[in-house]
Amino acid sequence: MSAATGQSQSDATKVNVVTLGCARNEVDSEELAARLDSDGWRLVADAEDADVIMVNTCGFIEQAKRDSIETLLAAGATGRPVVAVGCLAERYGSELAHELPEATVLGFDDYSEISSRLRDAYHGVSHEAHRPTDRRLMLPLAPVERSGDHTPGHSNSTARRLLHAGPSQPVKLASGCDRRCSFCAIPRFRGAFVSRRPTDVFSEVAELVDQGVKEVVLVSENSTSYGKDLGDIRLLDTLLPQLGEIPGLEWIRVSYLQPAEVRPSLVAALATTPSVARYFDLSFQHASGPVLRRMRRFGDADSFLTLIDHIRDLAPDAGIRSNFIVGFPGETEADVAILEEFLIAAELDAIGVFGYSDEDGTEAVDLPDHVPAHIVEERLATISRVAEAVMEQRAEARVGRPGRLLVEGRQGRLVEGRCEHQGPEDASTLLPDAPAQLAVGEVVDVTIVATDGVDLIARLAAT
Repeated sequence: MSAATGQSQSDATKVNVVTLGCARNEVDSEELAARLDSDGWRLVADAEDADVIMVNTCGFIEQAKRDSIETLLAAGATGRPVVAVGCLAERYGSELAHELPEATVLGFDDYSEISSRLRDAYHGVSHEAHRPTDRRLMLPLAPVERSGDHTPGHSNSTARRLLHAGPSQPVKLASGCDRRCSFCAIPRFRGAFVSRRPTDVFSEVAELVDQGVKEVVLVSENSTSYGKDLGDIRLLDTLLPQLGEIPGLEWIRVSYLQPAEVRPSLVAALATTPSVARYFDLSFQHASGPVLRRMRRFGDADSFLTLIDHIRDLAPDAGIRSNFIVGFPGETEADVAILEEFLIAAELDAIGVFGYSDEDGTEAVDLPDHVPAHIVEERLATISRVAEAVMEQRAEARVGRPGRLLVEGRQGRLVEGRCEHQGPEDASTLLPDAPAQLAVGEVVDVTIVATDGVDLIARLAAT
């Protein structure tokens, strides 16, 4: 009998956790897994071995929603009870439960009781589906004292149970977002921006390093806002050097930087602090000023190129990645030309391109001059080709240059990993004929010798 849950050995004890979407969802799943683990549940990798399947869904874009629905249906086909959590469940709640009556749909408010919710699902006890709430109206924006799980869907010092081993792990820097981009619904269901305390971030990173982690990726909806709700907008500038002092931590990487909030002191911290990867994940979204204004964002091609020049003045080999939306309402052929010219001039290392589609509850749905779907597809294809060419050229420019490689996997003599300028969702670096003693998690000096599309091929540097 488990003291925490009252479960007998014959009761449900095995849960399979499936995670969809971004690295922030991965952290959420691991926090839920830690709760379940402490309550006597055994986490299993195969759904066929589970008593209950929990799917952490994504509801960011239309394709992610479809993937989440298909995953829930596939989980239900196993005959096991299915529990839906995450962004899609939070965002659509009762509607999702109506469409998928075989699934128990939980919102962020249910996370503190996740063990009993899963136990009820196993026993067929019905649970009233979460009713979506506009969380922008629920969360404080002023500095407040926080501890533990102070707000639904937000955590400061919650324990994690790693679900996937590896030398690189995400660490949540904050949750929610205060920006009001006209195409994005995240603030409605994730709520306002809430920073974790620096001490909690530091403690989690130190614990992960003790477990063998070599790289941490600080994740949030908008990392440049870190600390503003705690009364210090420059808090990330001071946190990075503190994290860099943790023995055994090779790289600290920061995701999702809002260009309008990237201040010179933050650029300097990212470009010059030891152990901080020379890597900038900048959320440009477009390069045409008029399009960006309709997106309720700031900047234009000239200001973005100025920022990129500043970064490369301090760190010439820095990796820079960004995402772009084409076909936004009101976008003209001239706007597309500006974006194409910007991509060629910016020489970004990693580029994601997405075609615009309406998102429920966003301002963009009601904007005039929607671009016809077939035109969106044409522009998507055009800009994607440009992006691919730019990334390949950027990769070729690194041939002959040195790098440091984090080993993430190997098959026989072939080692695969990433160099400092490559993020987890970017390209890879391959090391053929690697020595047998080179193990996952090691960081070694290499020389780039060739490319394979956007991927790099390297050899060990001479010693």
